[in-house]
Amino acid sequence: MQKGNIGVSTENIFPIIKKYLYSDHEIFLRELISNAVDASQKLKTLASVGEFKGELGDMTIRVSLDEKKKTITISDRGVGMTAEEIEKYINQLAFSGANEFLEKYKKDAHAIIGHFGLGFYSSFMVSKKVDIITRSFREDAQAVKWSCDGNTEYTIEEIKKEDRGTDIVLHIDDENQSFVDKNEISRLLKKYCRFLPVEIAFGKETEWKDGKEVETDKDNVVNEVNPLWTQKPADLKDEDYKNFYRELYPMAEDPLFNIHLNVDYPFNLTGVLYFPKIKNNIEIQKNKIQLYCNQVYVTDSVEGIVPEFLTLLHGVLDSPDIPLNVSRSYLQSDSNVKKISSHITKKVADRLEEIFKSDRKTFEEKWDDLKLFIEYGMLTDEKFYDRAAKFALLKNTEGKCFTFEEYKDIIKTNQTDKDDNLVYLYSTNKDDQFTFIEAAKNKGYDVLLMDGHFDSHFINHLEQKFEKGRFVRVDSDVVEKLVPKEEQNELKLTPEQRENLTTVFSSQIPQVGKTHFLVTFEALGENDTPVMITQQEFMRRMKEMSALQGGGGMFYGEMPDSYNLVVNGNHPLVSRISETVENELGGKLKTINGRISSLDARKSELEAAKKDKKEEEVPQAEKEELEDVDKKISEQKGKKETLLTDYASGSKLVSQLIDLALLSNNMLKGEALNKFVKRSIDLI
Repeated sequence: MQKGNIGVSTENIFPIIKKYLYSDHEIFLRELISNAVDASQKLKTLASVGEFKGELGDMTIRVSLDEKKKTITISDRGVGMTAEEIEKYINQLAFSGANEFLEKYKKDAHAIIGHFGLGFYSSFMVSKKVDIITRSFREDAQAVKWSCDGNTEYTIEEIKKEDRGTDIVLHIDDENQSFVDKNEISRLLKKYCRFLPVEIAFGKETEWKDGKEVETDKDNVVNEVNPLWTQKPADLKDEDYKNFYRELYPMAEDPLFNIHLNVDYPFNLTGVLYFPKIKNNIEIQKNKIQLYCNQVYVTDSVEGIVPEFLTLLHGVLDSPDIPLNVSRSYLQSDSNVKKISSHITKKVADRLEEIFKSDRKTFEEKWDDLKLFIEYGMLTDEKFYDRAAKFALLKNTEGKCFTFEEYKDIIKTNQTDKDDNLVYLYSTNKDDQFTFIEAAKNKGYDVLLMDGHFDSHFINHLEQKFEKGRFVRVDSDVVEKLVPKEEQNELKLTPEQRENLTTVFSSQIPQVGKTHFLVTFEALGENDTPVMITQQEFMRRMKEMSALQGGGGMFYGEMPDSYNLVVNGNHPLVSRISETVENELGGKLKTINGRISSLDARKSELEAAKKDKKEEEVPQAEKEELEDVDKKISEQKGKKETLLTDYASGSKLVSQLIDLALLSNNMLKGEALNKFVKRSIDLI
């Protein structure tokens, strides 16, 4: 028996493996099986070039579990190793500057294993002792057994082993007994090894016999050696892609489309990406793309490898040019990874454009599901925006779809304002904003439906991209002002009538949550709505965007909702209310207005007298008189407001018009809605 020391210039290798890789300790099985796959494929290659002339036979890699002995064994029939090869590949970790290596990478768990060929040593993350029982494929090779119990000392001895290949026996330590479990090993094999290119068997298949589950003689092969993405697209049908998707995501709905990637220059990349169905009202799920390196599972956290917006996709990417175990920061700075990311973006855009051109009908039918991906991509990736602008769609409230250029041509005649800007009218809810949509249509306008997850951001983005174009929500103003033209109606109400009606209407608006209403007057047609509610475009859009950003937009998010109660000053019902005010309160209002006018005149005289004087030069009597005048003006205005409010309180017509406006905006609720119903019955 030979004894020796593993060739590292420090004894810290094992504590570092155990401590710094603890969060990833389950990858030991992946690493050891990957080594077994490599050994098996090397033998196949040697056989193909005539350097191995024996029978390959059964190349299955076997994983076995001994719960009594607390061991896990990985066995292959690959090239095996001689004692000299063990010395070279296992014992000599004496790469240059081992101390520097350990110091540099001990804080980065992902960089230690795989990147520096330490895959085998991952076994010590879970083992108190590891045995290698191996025999080289070479003729007359001597089988050997290597053992190490987690320090730098090892033993190696000659043994008898009839067959070529390697058995790695892990004696699991006390801290990791959870791995000595059939279900846990099955889970790890499914996660990391389900698509490896050499068959891997774990135990035997079972069947139901005489009311119980019994083992058969057939190996339980856990992997698919020729997964869909390794096959030629020409040999595959749509159903093959759907079946593979169901295998990857058993609980998901069928996907919308798939993209089969097959690149061999300037880097190697294969894979299949799927566009899943995502509902706007549920949280977007990421981490659904599985990343492989030569069919070895690496991760499902692919940020940095694929563009941000494509993390919404599902599927598989496989590239030998992506290192197995490196940090996120390394991936994001790696030139190959950047090329791959850029190429995937191009392939996705090309595929979507191809579907759009070849089968626009299907593309439009699936637009509501595709919209989320495409808008997210256009918002976050400039190159994708440029490509997607050819096939991105705008959908109107009637369900018709248009490209950006098509829609521009449709609306330019009617929806160009006096400043030569194209006005894109849109609704965020067809039902809630029905009245406004109908008013716009009656005016000859078209209204887009922008009710998607990203639409409030997307609208802002399009305004920056579209030359001389702006988006206006259909309920943000009266229909005459949505697309401002030169000609305007004349308002029939006098300033005094408007002032009186402002008090009349504002005094009767019911309390609606944390909402502020401003009464305004517009010169609309006699057949237009008498009273309506609009919401100022800028403030509403800022609030919507702040809500999407979570805590990022607290300033706008905390402000009350601000609405305009727009009174159509030219409507007969409004004229009737104004006339009634004049008839019932005219005398009293005239007296009060006369007093206010007289007091205002005296106030102006007093303020003019003190204009060029310092505060101490103004006589005390004048100061007191000015205070008294201000007080009397407030009193008279208070009397006027009380008169108008009392009148409004008794006017069913005023309340009915306000409530109808609130109702059309879905803002009439609770007690106010109940009063409206009773009043409507009375009026009928």
